Amino acid sequence: MLVVVLDLFGTFVFALSGAMVGVQKRLDLFGVLVLSFAVGAAGGMTRDVLLGAVPPVAISDWRYIVVALGAGLLTFYWWPVIDRMRGTVLIFDGAGLALFAVTGAQKALNAGINPVAAVLLGVLTGVGGGMLRDVLVSEIPTVLRSELYAVAALAGATVVVIGDRLPVPASVAMIAGALLCFGLRVVAIRRGWQLPTPRPPDQSSQDGTAPVEGAEERARRR
Repeated sequence: MLVVVLDLFGTFVFALSGAMVGVQKRLDLFGVLVLSFAVGAAGGMTRDVLLGAVPPVAISDWRYIVVALGAGLLTFYWWPVIDRMRGTVLIFDGAGLALFAVTGAQKALNAGINPVAAVLLGVLTGVGGGMLRDVLVSEIPTVLRSELYAVAALAGATVVVIGDRLPVPASVAMIAGALLCFGLRVVAIRRGWQLPTPRPPDQSSQDGTAPVEGAEERARRR
């Protein structure tokens, strides 16, 4: 029951973030609802398909559909209120990431998946919805450029798997993993923590403009 509750709450907050992007991109009502459902359900559907749990719970259980579409309607019709809560929704997105990461890892363990694959499936469950959201609106996925997004999901899923091996009660491991993932994500957002990125090359040193300009300057001085 705990897994279902966490899964539904994660679906709601992710659907909320998807609907917010849809409104910001000025999509119509149908577009906003499509985006909210896609973001809320994509991670869980991918997890279930890979585990062989078909049809995925996101379409076989009416509660997931209602929660995802309800988040879309809420955002569309009460956008001014939601927009003022932008910072709060960003925090909710971190909560959804944490919840999906730990539930994905736990469901993989319950299905008898090996620990490494369970961690990876937890990460995929956490980041899948956000990746689809960004692809649908033609943006670079947040997971590839944002502050410790996938890394936070990796940490949370790892805690669940370690707890299963110790052994620790699944509920305790899931709560601990979710708190770690959420904490990392929130601190990373507030402090701007990011993984290293390559420094763009100096264009002038590559195209030879600097040496040419230097030669022209020396010629003028003569």
